[in-house]
Amino acid sequence: MTTPTPTFVKSKFDLHLWWVTALLITINVGLFVWQVLHGMNINAPHTSDAIHWGADFAPLTFLAEPERLLTSMFFHFGLVHLMLNMWALYIFGSVTEQLYGRVYFLGLYILAGLMGSLLSGYIAIQDSYEILQRGQVEQNLLPSVGAGASGAVMGLGASLTILAILPQLPQQRFYLDRKTLIIVMVLNLAIGFTISGINNAAHVGGIIMGVILTLIWYIGEKLKLSPVFKTIGILTGAILCYFFYQYCQSLIVNIQPFWQELIQWMIKE
Repeated sequence: MTTPTPTFVKSKFDLHLWWVTALLITINVGLFVWQVLHGMNINAPHTSDAIHWGADFAPLTFLAEPERLLTSMFFHFGLVHLMLNMWALYIFGSVTEQLYGRVYFLGLYILAGLMGSLLSGYIAIQDSYEILQRGQVEQNLLPSVGAGASGAVMGLGASLTILAILPQLPQQRFYLDRKTLIIVMVLNLAIGFTISGINNAAHVGGIIMGVILTLIWYIGEKLKLSPVFKTIGILTGAILCYFFYQYCQSLIVNIQPFWQELIQWMIKE
């Protein structure tokens, strides 16, 4: 039996095949340019600028402005941060969009980013409890301001990695290099765990969502029920985010006064 020749990544340069990815990149870059034109430092934005433009600060996000879980995906801490994330979005996004279709790709991207923000918030909650238990404020445990598309991008990378590990589907359009993808993902996680200032919780949250939605999609393809399982995948991801958010809300009751003080302190800064 003749083995079909896989379609390689070169087709991703046909912009009409991955225009949603291109649109996401354009939005991120456009917002960054707009922010710089309005006085934001291009290389090292001040924390106040990050908060103003929608970055995620857990006390503010969970007590008053949950929309920051989403808006934080479109703010970046300087030009280098933006360029690295947009390059990764181009590499992963242009392939995953063609594999899954525009709607499922966009759902995966957004839900992975949301899960990254939620897991980051959950870690901030646990750290705040630790501060209260010790009875003293420790700088390394205070909630930090987080932002960037890396959680969503890591979700895309995890998705391609899982597909590379699983047996290739007969109709799969791309050959995915398993070794390269695993190395890239492990390296990114290792850097996040070893270098301070990187929000690795957002990376892990994005990866978890990417894996879940990919497995659901893969099962649908195997059973030839792709439209049904795509719907199941998006709903599953949305439900997981909703209940995780509600769980986090249930945890902040005892730290709410402490977080309100942090918000006031952040506003004064």
